[in-house]
Amino acid sequence: MKDLVILGGGTAGSMMANKLVRALPEGWRITVVDKDDLHVYQPGLLFLPFGQYDRRDIVKKRGRQLDPDVRYVVGTIDRVDVDAKVVALAGGEQLSWDLLIVATGTDIDPAQTEGLTDPALWQQSAFDFYTLDGASKLAAALERFEGGRLVIHVVDMPIKCPVAPLEFAFLADAFFTERGMRDQVELVFATPLDGAFTKPRAKATLGDLLTTRGIHIEPELVVSHVDPGRKVVHGYGDREVDFDLLVSVPAHVGATPMRTSGLGDDLGFVPTHKHTLQSLAHPDIFVLGDATDLPTSKAGAVAHFQGDVLLPNILRHIDGRELLPDFDGHANCFIETGHGKAMLIDFNYDTEPLPGRFPLPGVGPFTLLEESRVNHLGKLAFKWVYWNFLVKGKELPLEHRMTTAGKWS
Repeated sequence: MKDLVILGGGTAGSMMANKLVRALPEGWRITVVDKDDLHVYQPGLLFLPFGQYDRRDIVKKRGRQLDPDVRYVVGTIDRVDVDAKVVALAGGEQLSWDLLIVATGTDIDPAQTEGLTDPALWQQSAFDFYTLDGASKLAAALERFEGGRLVIHVVDMPIKCPVAPLEFAFLADAFFTERGMRDQVELVFATPLDGAFTKPRAKATLGDLLTTRGIHIEPELVVSHVDPGRKVVHGYGDREVDFDLLVSVPAHVGATPMRTSGLGDDLGFVPTHKHTLQSLAHPDIFVLGDATDLPTSKAGAVAHFQGDVLLPNILRHIDGRELLPDFDGHANCFIETGHGKAMLIDFNYDTEPLPGRFPLPGVGPFTLLEESRVNHLGKLAFKWVYWNFLVKGKELPLEHRMTTAGKWS
């Protein structure tokens, strides 16, 4: 019996296990390991603070998302011994592997920013929506917020779902408008980028929308520290952004065991071949989703497109055949813009988001770089697609390669 071990039972790990269990040749066993049995639909965390979802909508048992033939182990990863091909768990158990897939994702690390871990700050005036606990507490904070300066603050890149902080700003605008108190709330979007997004055309479109909604942008804010007492975010160059309520997106890091085992870089992300998804250092290790160091979005759609490339490459690797360099950095995502509308962007390593139409068989075209009600409905419908198709590793009518069909420059 040969063992394929997958580190991480989130979106990428669960999807890949369910794809491979039906495709691997006889004599292979798949094991997925993760620290707990809670699978969180992470895009839903954005809606939790605004009362549009609750915990029951976005949390399920990890083990129930996996094929019955996949072995699921709940345990904390201590280290990976590459030479011995063993994953050591904190409880002393060891998992041997012939092939390893790293899908350990990324987590927020407020401790990377001085002042951001102050307990009083997080109890009274600072919150996040990248964790289940944080999003739940933020919901209560928004309900009791009576007005003032609300700052959405991105510490550094990369982060999970790079457009999520923008979506929060747009949803906050709609939330306070619907409550009849928008004129009592100053919304500020503070980012280390030089604009609302990294790609020029999308940056211009989203920047214009921020301006239209009366959301002030503080670009190129490189944070030095946060002063909890004065409620000020300090940036280098003597810049200061004061707040009454801080919605923070702390620095993101990869899994600590990847760094301490020598698999990851200084932040814990694993150096990965940008087209084959093989580890740059170890031929029997592949990397998927947010755990990679690739210059593409850390998002579920990217993990899905990567999975369509990784599946044949795992099988080719087992057969001793050359890997296919087929991943082009393809990413797409709906951007919730509030008031029942959303945008859709579609891009890859080399091509920025372009306007046009995105075809989807059986559903119809979605508009690109343009607000629409249909895009909003697509965003909401994705939750059903996620639980019933994406995580289950089932086929979706989406090409893993980006196409320019229907787009114009």
